[in-house]
Amino acid sequence: MTFNKRIAVAVSAIALAGVAGTASAANLDALYAAAKKEGQLTTIALPHDWCGYGDVIAGFKKKYPGIRVNELNPDAGSGDEIQAIKANENNKGPQAPDVIDVGLAFGPSAKKDGLIQPYKVSTWASIPDSAKDADGYWYGDYYGVLAFGVNKDIVKTDPQDWSDLMKPDYANAVALAGDPRTANQAILSVMAAGLAQGAKAGKDSGEAGLKFFGELNKKGNFVPVIAKSGTIAQGATPIAIAWDYNLLAWKNSLKGNPPMDVIVPKSGVVAGVYVQAISKFAPHPNAAKLWMEYLYSDEGQLGWLAGYCHPIRFNDLASRKVIPQKLMDALPPAAGYAKAVFPTLDEQAASKAAIVAGWDGTVGANVK
Repeated sequence: MTFNKRIAVAVSAIALAGVAGTASAANLDALYAAAKKEGQLTTIALPHDWCGYGDVIAGFKKKYPGIRVNELNPDAGSGDEIQAIKANENNKGPQAPDVIDVGLAFGPSAKKDGLIQPYKVSTWASIPDSAKDADGYWYGDYYGVLAFGVNKDIVKTDPQDWSDLMKPDYANAVALAGDPRTANQAILSVMAAGLAQGAKAGKDSGEAGLKFFGELNKKGNFVPVIAKSGTIAQGATPIAIAWDYNLLAWKNSLKGNPPMDVIVPKSGVVAGVYVQAISKFAPHPNAAKLWMEYLYSDEGQLGWLAGYCHPIRFNDLASRKVIPQKLMDALPPAAGYAKAVFPTLDEQAASKAAIVAGWDGTVGANVK
């Protein structure tokens, strides 16, 4: 199945139509001048080792000097980003985010709640129609699959599938990369575990995932600590469930100390699309638009690819042969994506509702 077709499956509940971008170099020059006058861009939930964001932010600042990037709470989840917009509706200070990068399900809901504003970047036409809001309120940015990151100094035998995580070998070892009550990455991880049990995508997979993690917690294998590169290195979370691009970036940053494996499970392989949007109440709307122009330019898209993420304009970049071979060689093997499932928006919403409502009662672990 091609990338475009798989993305179409992910958002099949929405009929979208693409509109070609119209921005010119002159338009971008004017936008830069207006953004420079604002002087700042406020981002949120962008860890530097997530999708290569450290280098992406540096690239933006180099290309557009005079615009300070104020980075809020790098470890926040998608739900936290939405809350930050709501909490700062009447605040034009440094705690009000201009832009958000959230899980696919949060885009339409933020639009429905009147929390984001429309803007179509100049490369709009090359973003697949099925991965963007027709009116420009949100648009897909990149995707990856959920995988296991393993500290090889502690775990000698890699788990190959979700069921393996129940083994006594992995006592006090398995962690999520977020709070499953608020973070998209963790919510979809629980859903993936449910799918691996044979449940249907949606409410069933959410409930099955909760049952799986409830049992994992009772066995003493689940660690209620938010996993990241530091906790993996310290041995606090020897097995981390996270997006493949995060795990690959963490592995690269650890430079073999400790050695780390990244395993795509044999079943329950869930792929997730993240989306960008501009806050309706953005204190720096022109800087926000310029940021979007950068992210969706070839330079910005290749920046994400360098961070092991598949950018949303991947097919366009590949067709024009502008992707350096070294970036292609660094991607995970294509076979790891063969069984990937892209849950629809409705399926994600139903699963998310079950997980958020049932986590405390079924699993009872306060992840932090």
